[in-house]
Amino acid sequence: MRNQAVINWMLLAFLGLVWGSSFLGVKLSLESFGPITVAAIRISIAAIILTSVSFYMGHGLPSTSTATGRKIWRHGFGMAIFTNAVPFTLLSWAQLHVSSGYAGITMAVVPLLVLPLSHFFIPGERLSPQKTFGFGVGFAGVVILIGPAQILESGGGDIENIARIACVIASFCYAIGSIITRLAPSGPQMAFSSAALIMAATMLVPVALIVEGVPSVPTQAALLGVLYLGLFPTALATVILVYVIKAAGPPFLSLVNYQVPVWAVVIGMVVLNETLPGQFVWALGLILIGLGVSQARIWRSRP
Repeated sequence: MRNQAVINWMLLAFLGLVWGSSFLGVKLSLESFGPITVAAIRISIAAIILTSVSFYMGHGLPSTSTATGRKIWRHGFGMAIFTNAVPFTLLSWAQLHVSSGYAGITMAVVPLLVLPLSHFFIPGERLSPQKTFGFGVGFAGVVILIGPAQILESGGGDIENIARIACVIASFCYAIGSIITRLAPSGPQMAFSSAALIMAATMLVPVALIVEGVPSVPTQAALLGVLYLGLFPTALATVILVYVIKAAGPPFLSLVNYQVPVWAVVIGMVVLNETLPGQFVWALGLILIGLGVSQARIWRSRP
């Protein structure tokens, strides 16, 4: 039992590192690829890998001949939009104008946004006074992160300000995708994820070709960046995510949200020589404190 707990914590740490480093992968990919193309390629690579793994495990894809199977596909369509296609595209575009560290910090907003959504859509997930207070503290961090004073001064037209808002919208999409996933009928998670990725790739590939055209010969860094995105943060991370959920449960997995922004900031500063204004550091601190307060019970029940 103790060995399993150690494995769970090691995999959780690895997930935090992989997801935190995805913003570096996006930054490198944008050297040669457009933002929609980056999202389309990483999703397509992951769709091929996960579908192959799902068939190898004997799960295949969700059935279309039963009412439950069709419902799973409908939820997969929602996941394709809100967990893959839209947020991947928004974050890729935003990183043309903001640092990878900033984009990573906004990912800490996801579990905070899940709180009010769960209150309305998930039975038994009511907003307690503790969760409400944690959400309030974290929301204050979000306000500081976006920088509303700067947005008002620029009239909302400055491209960096729009990119900041795009990052937060991407976080909101992830939160919606999380709710859709939780409401999906039970079944093999690998088959569900594969179906969602297939639909996301089907949506994005034509759009990328129409809007951005066929990519030119990429630089080595861009090619490695987009391959890394497809293989690790999108495909391998999903396989590990499924394993950790089955072994330790969703509440334990949610602890990864503390790690992703920290890794994104550290990697951005060390590898890309990025600097973060003090307000972003304060914003991250408030968001993590709010997240910690709202999920305090998880720490007492960890495996």
